[in-house]
Amino acid sequence: MCGIAGDIRYGERAADVEAVRRMLPTMESRGPDGSGIWEHGRIVLGHRRLKIIDLSENGAQPMIDDELGLTVVFNGCIYNYRELREELQGLGYRFFSTSDTEVILKAYHRWGADCVTHFLGMFAFAIAEHESGTVMLARDRLGIKPLYLAETPGGVRFASTLPALLAAGGVDTTIDKIALQHYMTFHSVVPAPRTILSGIRKLPPATVRVVKADGSVTDRCYWEADFRRTPSIAQGDWAAAVREKLDLAVRRRMVADVPVGVLLSGGLDSSLIVALLAGQGQHGLTTFSIGFEAAGGESGDEFAYSDLIAKQFGTEHHQIRIGQDRFLPAVDRTVAAMSEPMVSHDCIAFHLLSEDVAKQVTVVQSGQGADEIFAGYSWYPPLAGVPREQAVDAYAKEFFDRPHGDLARQLNPAWFLDRDHGREFVADSFGRPGAETSVDAALRIDSQVMLVDDPVKRVDNMTMAWGLEARVPFLDHELVELAAACPPELKLASDGKGVLKDAARGLVPDEVIDRTKGYFPVPGIRHLEGEMLSRVRDALHAPAARHRGLFRPEYVDALLADPNTPRTTLGANQLWQLALLEMWLQDKKL
Repeated sequence: MCGIAGDIRYGERAADVEAVRRMLPTMESRGPDGSGIWEHGRIVLGHRRLKIIDLSENGAQPMIDDELGLTVVFNGCIYNYRELREELQGLGYRFFSTSDTEVILKAYHRWGADCVTHFLGMFAFAIAEHESGTVMLARDRLGIKPLYLAETPGGVRFASTLPALLAAGGVDTTIDKIALQHYMTFHSVVPAPRTILSGIRKLPPATVRVVKADGSVTDRCYWEADFRRTPSIAQGDWAAAVREKLDLAVRRRMVADVPVGVLLSGGLDSSLIVALLAGQGQHGLTTFSIGFEAAGGESGDEFAYSDLIAKQFGTEHHQIRIGQDRFLPAVDRTVAAMSEPMVSHDCIAFHLLSEDVAKQVTVVQSGQGADEIFAGYSWYPPLAGVPREQAVDAYAKEFFDRPHGDLARQLNPAWFLDRDHGREFVADSFGRPGAETSVDAALRIDSQVMLVDDPVKRVDNMTMAWGLEARVPFLDHELVELAAACPPELKLASDGKGVLKDAARGLVPDEVIDRTKGYFPVPGIRHLEGEMLSRVRDALHAPAARHRGLFRPEYVDALLADPNTPRTTLGANQLWQLALLEMWLQDKKL
């Protein structure tokens, strides 16, 4: 895990090295172990390093290979780098390091833009050809690693975070009205390539962008899971196939030159990761769970379940208990760590968890993604049996935060758009071939969009705020492909994630498998009161918020008068959704 940045100019103009120098300090937490800049006329590449593989200076970046005429900056991890290194050595390539970064260099030289299809892992990287001036930008299949872009006069800049591009300067910081509509409709998700700011975009997942010296740009999507049935697996063999593939995914994510821990919530997903690692002979695993003070009649922890797993598998377990003395100060720090506004209260939990975990390990495995690929959420069952021509309405009814018509009463007229861009986006996705049923279509959009720009982004932003690398085995692309081909009825069984629950039988205690699905409890956000409510009120009444005028005053006043009753379709606090956006904008001084 690292932070990358760059400035690319078209034609003969020199790149802006000072802009890159301004970006790198904003990403120090992503890469506290070193930094570097490479200048080459119209291209400047910058890097902040977090040492995970090849801890020597041979693994430092930007990594330059003068023999091949290439330079790369890379964020992420290539889990099969050792196998690829051996293959490339057999093809005559010589290596000067033991890092996965150098494997990217050699793989690009051998296979060009198709090198990404050889990588098993999470990655965002930029690779520059010294002679031609061509730069290739790439992002992994599931968008686990971020890559933001900003057009400049006669060029483009990129970085691992949105605030880095703000630090570089010259960015159009007006709010994108379509992105605002997505934020208010699609559970705070703004689908790529948009962000909430008009002047900053993000490279979509599974995308390669080639930028030529003359300014010509081509994008190519190199991967997509196929949500159609495969006849090669019998109905009764799916659980075994899932267990085998997940076991491999977990094993792959232990590759590191530093210890690897596990974030253990006590739910099925993280518990199964611990069980599989134990079955692979990983003894003395370090595991971590977090809990908060109860509020509004809601419990703030699931320690009973995480303790059960820790005891059964003999992990070195750490309970992290968060009181109000740490919770309130963490809110603003969490907002500051967000590359984009994210409304989920889990953000604060992951920020605080990462702060403590990073004091003991540098790499962890985490259970994100299982619900989106194995149908664990409540909006999937109502879609079962719904004809495809009715699927968009059914999905919108279950998932959208509010109908489009409500926005007219909530946004000020200057920010309201008559056209329902959120529904159009879903309709376009549902209308594409490659998904047999309505459930398949919902799982596809959730795994390609919602997953990327909600839980995955949340984990990346919050862990990297403390220099902690999080690996997500449920998003191994081979496992995602297998899950996509699995019949929906097997995933919907047993109140969701049925095939995964079957795969866990005999490994994870039944009381964990069969428990009612829980959501990471952060009562202090779900139930706003006291100092937290005051913080929300201050954000919405701040001069910057009044000047911006996103929301109708009567809507804001009604929410503040009754802060915990108005909820979105999925139960999120509407007041928090508004306040979080304003907190983020004000933190970025916009």
